[in-house]
Order: sequence, then C-alpha cells, then structure tokens
Amino acid sequence: MMRKVRVLRKIFHVQRDVMFTMMLLLFFCLLLYTQQSNARARQFDPKRQVKPSQASLTKNKRKRKGSESVTPTKNSDVAKLTMPPFDFEGYLREKDNRDFRLRIDQPEKCIVGEQETSTTGPYMLIAVKSVAADFDKRQVVRQTWGRERPSQHGVTLRRVFLLGVPSNQSALPLWDRLLLYESDTYKDILLWDFEDTFFNLTLKETHFLQWVNSSCPDVRFIFKGDADVYVNIENILEMLQDKNSSEDLFIGDIIVHARPIRKRSSKYYVPEFMYGGGLYPSYAGGGGFIMSGHTARRLSSACRQVELFPIDDVFLGMCLQRIAVKPYPHKGFRTFGIPRPSAAPHLQTFDPCFYRDLMVVHSLTVPQIWLMWNLLHDPHLSCHTRGNPTAGTFRWSDGGGGGGATVDTQEGEEIQTDYGLENVFVKH
Repeated sequence: MMRKVRVLRKIFHVQRDVMFTMMLLLFFCLLLYTQQSNARARQFDPKRQVKPSQASLTKNKRKRKGSESVTPTKNSDVAKLTMPPFDFEGYLREKDNRDFRLRIDQPEKCIVGEQETSTTGPYMLIAVKSVAADFDKRQVVRQTWGRERPSQHGVTLRRVFLLGVPSNQSALPLWDRLLLYESDTYKDILLWDFEDTFFNLTLKETHFLQWVNSSCPDVRFIFKGDADVYVNIENILEMLQDKNSSEDLFIGDIIVHARPIRKRSSKYYVPEFMYGGGLYPSYAGGGGFIMSGHTARRLSSACRQVELFPIDDVFLGMCLQRIAVKPYPHKGFRTFGIPRPSAAPHLQTFDPCFYRDLMVVHSLTVPQIWLMWNLLHDPHLSCHTRGNPTAGTFRWSDGGGGGGATVDTQEGEEIQTDYGLENVFVKH
C-alpha cells in the first residue's frame, strides 16, 4: 500500500513540473510578442519626436512633388515606411534658424575682365546642386555642358556647385579635404555649414540667393539645376537673346494646381498642420530652370519674408508668388523625363536628334550625360533627311499659356503637365 502511494506521489510531482514549465514558456512567448508590438508601434508612430540637430532643419527630380491625390492613410502606407517619420514639429520649432556660415566661398567668381575692379558680371551663372560624395557628377558637368568657356554667342559663363555638410560624414572620409582640393583646383565650390539633407534643400536655395545678391549682383541670367541633368546651354542662350535681364523672368518646367501629398509613405509627405492649403502655388521642377538676375535679387529679399517650407521647389514657388512673378512654362525643359512624342514616334528617347532641340532633360547617369554631349557635338551628326516624311528633327515650341492636363499614373497619382504628348513618362 505504501509503495502505491509513493508511485502516485511521484507521478503527481512530474505532472506538476511539466505544467509549470509549459506555463513559463507561455509567459515568455507573451512577453516577447508584447515587446515586438511596442517596438513596431514606436517605429511608425507619427507623433514620435526625432530630435533635430542645432545646425540642421533636416532635409533628407523622381516623382513630381505635390502631384499625389489626397487620400486617407492606410495600413499599407505605414508598412512601406523604411525610416522613422520626419519630425515636422521640430522643423517648425527651428524654422527661424536659417543663417549658416559659408565655409568655402568663391568671392571672385563673378568678376569679369582683366581688372578685379570690374563691376560687369557674367552673362550667365550656372549653379548646380550637389553633395560631397558626387565628385563624378561634378566632373562630368565641368567637362560637358557646364564648362566655363566662350560660347558661340560670345557671352561669359560662370559655374558654381552648391553643397552643405554631409549628414553621414563617416561614409566619405576626408570629405572636407576633398572639397578644399576641388575648390583650389576648379574655383567652383560653395559650401555652407548646414546639413546636406533632402529637407534642407530649401536652405541651399535661400543661401544661394543671398550669395548672388552679395557676390554676383551684376549677373544677367542664372541657370540653376541638378547635377544629373543634361543641359543644352547653346539652346538656352539662343532663347535668351531677346530677353531683358533687367526685367522679371522665370522659365522652366512649371507645375500648376499641384496638391500637397498626404500619404505618409511618400517622400514628399506634408501634414496639414505644416501646410493647410488645398493647392500649392505654381512652381518649377527643380531639375533645372532659368531666371534673370533681376528676379534672383528680388527673390533673395522675398525668401527672407516667407516661412521656410521643407520642399524647396514649392518654397521657391511661394517666393515667386510673394513678388507676383508668374513662372513661364517652356516645353524644352524636361525635368521629369522624356515622353515619347506621338508626333514623332520614329524617334528614340535617347536619340541625339531628339535631345538637340531640348533645353534640360532629367534624369541621366554620368555615362549618359558624357555620351549625349559627345553625340551632339559630333561634326558628322545629321538629323535631316529630305523626302522622308517620318524623318527629321522634332522641334519643341515654348508653351505659352501653361494650360495643363491631368494624368493618372499607375500609383494613383495625378500629374499636372502641359506637354500635350503621349503620356509615357520615364520613371526615376
């Protein structure tokens, strides 16, 4: 009898140990699940604050900015996020921190003539947005369309690159030494002491306009654009021959009736407390545009009076609106890629004869820019074949009134365009 009691007691202890172990495992599983859920909630919480640095308003041509439809946020949007949300509230808190030191300057860039006392500025200043790591892009611009050379129109061209401090300095060791060597060699680097991020491109805009006002006040025209564009400078100079540099002028790929993007997954997301309006003012695609020196000087003053906005193209449109300057659309500016023209379907979009009559094309790689430059300057290039109705050069006309059409893309966005062409856009 005692033996049976001992056996039953052992069985009871074993069952109790197994039950305790299973309960302990279940507890750890619940704890792990709770921690993972909290981590995901913190990562995608739109109210989570990200501390901005003192020297940065944090700004991290390619979708068209302001072109997406206003739609409610969905869980699928949240799942697409790959980085913490931008701290718009912190941006607003530091929006008045807008004056940064110029670390590398080119004080003699706009002096034209043998005597340094000359007050005559260059005919055109080419200003290119860049980042420290993109040495190869700067080099191809220097050696192709951005060369400081006497043009066939007998005018003086000058070039500068606009940079800020790299946000990840460990990714490019000795970046500051690189830029100093570049500046000593090419005399074309402008470096400011703000962080070179996407949402700080607005600071690059305001500081460049200040620099023009103080160091290049007599420049007649300014081309400003990205480093990954192909620019036909000769076409631009021909277009400007009948333009008055002492009057307001702003020409580019103009976006009208663009709506703020409310999708949190978008690179250009802007919350309503940052911008409550239903439409942005008309603005130019940042890949490249032309303005007169007179307009640049007026914009320098206007942009000091407009609150900073994290999307630089839209911000410049706000400044243009403040001085009542209407940007003028020109169909030769292709800052969102090239559509295949329905009027000339025989042409390929990388055909040099197709590029020959354009002003600005975005976005090209370094080899493509180099190749297109050499193709267009080949003395054996021939684009006219008489007697063939499908051959020849397709010429663009400047786009008068800017009436646009709305195009729906596969992503459900709306793009405002005045191209009047088949809606086949190059994706970036």
